Amino acid sequence: MGRNPVTWLGSPTFPRAARTALGDTQLRTNLRKATTTIRAKRARAVAELADWERLRRAGEAIKNDVLANLDTYLVRLEEAVTARGGVVHWARDAEEANRIVFDLARAKGADEVVKVKSMATAEIGLNEYLRARGVRPVETDLAELIVQLGNDRPSHILVPAIHRNRSEIKEIFSRAMAEPPDSDDPRVLAEAARRHLRRRFLSAKVAVSGANFAVADTGSVVVVESEGNGRMCLTLPETLITVMGIEKLVPTWRDLEVFLQLLPRSSTAERMNPYTSVWTGVTPGDGPGEFHLVLLDNGRTATLADEVGRQALRCIRCSACLNVCPVYERTGGQAYGSVYPGPIGAILAPQLAGDMTDKQAASLPYASSLCGACYEVCPVRINIPEALTHLRARAVEARPKHTAEALAMSSAGWVFRDPRRYEAAQRAGSLSRFLAGSDGTIKRLPWPGSKWTSTRDVPAVPKESFRMWWRRNRG
Repeated sequence: MGRNPVTWLGSPTFPRAARTALGDTQLRTNLRKATTTIRAKRARAVAELADWERLRRAGEAIKNDVLANLDTYLVRLEEAVTARGGVVHWARDAEEANRIVFDLARAKGADEVVKVKSMATAEIGLNEYLRARGVRPVETDLAELIVQLGNDRPSHILVPAIHRNRSEIKEIFSRAMAEPPDSDDPRVLAEAARRHLRRRFLSAKVAVSGANFAVADTGSVVVVESEGNGRMCLTLPETLITVMGIEKLVPTWRDLEVFLQLLPRSSTAERMNPYTSVWTGVTPGDGPGEFHLVLLDNGRTATLADEVGRQALRCIRCSACLNVCPVYERTGGQAYGSVYPGPIGAILAPQLAGDMTDKQAASLPYASSLCGACYEVCPVRINIPEALTHLRARAVEARPKHTAEALAMSSAGWVFRDPRRYEAAQRAGSLSRFLAGSDGTIKRLPWPGSKWTSTRDVPAVPKESFRMWWRRNRG
């Protein structure tokens, strides 16, 4: 079965997983070093372009046009792919998409497929689906390979193994590879991965990829990468299967040019990505003899119906928002329990899940300080703070009306509506200072306050409130 994009691999709810991450010193050190480095490099790359803001607005406008006319562009894409010898499949959900890929692989007698890094296939749980049915998926992206060999979970959109340092990677490779590396030098680790994958590339009958973009006018599919492994997958196997979210369209090649400037600078801080692979249908004698394009909905149409939430579908998966997010930097991507971590995951995953009554989905929009840094760096100007507050409101509306939290909020509202009740509560609250330690914070409270103090300190209420001070000094 496919998986819900939120309840990924049975992951715990965000607060519990976040507490675990906060207690992992090595994880936090790895994340802080990596995100700080990427942020600085990206800032320098962006500063080189005087028209960066115009590019952002152009990207936003193109994506808005695609979302407003998605039905037209999808039909145009299907016609172009079919005219050039490809086959288009429509998948309403994860189950349909997984079944299509599995049936195509089995029709070719394949018991192994090589994969290009793909968020869409991770979203639908393709690897688990294939493995359960006797087809072995082999990740060929270096970071994805590290995660796969380590029986781990990705924690970043662009760099899935960002939470691992090189000594940890050497240990993983030493356990899993027939020819393990003899040091943790990055070049040695990369060479070990190259030797491990070479045989897979040369023997694979079927490859599976995602897509960064697809050009509706010509039916061309585009994958950008940094390593070249994707190009091996896209040229050597007999059959190529691409799983693509229906929102990944651009109308024309001229529109694609905008995103080929925005994406590399925002993601890898490069002027252009080292490898841009483009294929259009099937070319006899050059590359795979069969091309199948699986167009994936899986909650996207429902997301499109939300006027505020639909802007999440503009995302081009650059991960810039993760690298500036203070919550992500301290908890890592695995704490989100979602294929899509960080700020974009906090607004995209709940909508794709389509169920704000789900505890995990409803928790994600709260995984933010609303500082707005994610909006400032987004290359297609997704107003993530606006979407977060919108989804928080939806989560509140979906909750039962008679929970302990609802009762507490109702009681607080009753107190705040009357100045006398409010001041009486302040005076009562000032007694909390007797529970505070020498630093002025309360470490432990009895239940239900213990649910707060188990993860946070509580500042004691001052003896004198501002109202009392003002009355005494200005009254």
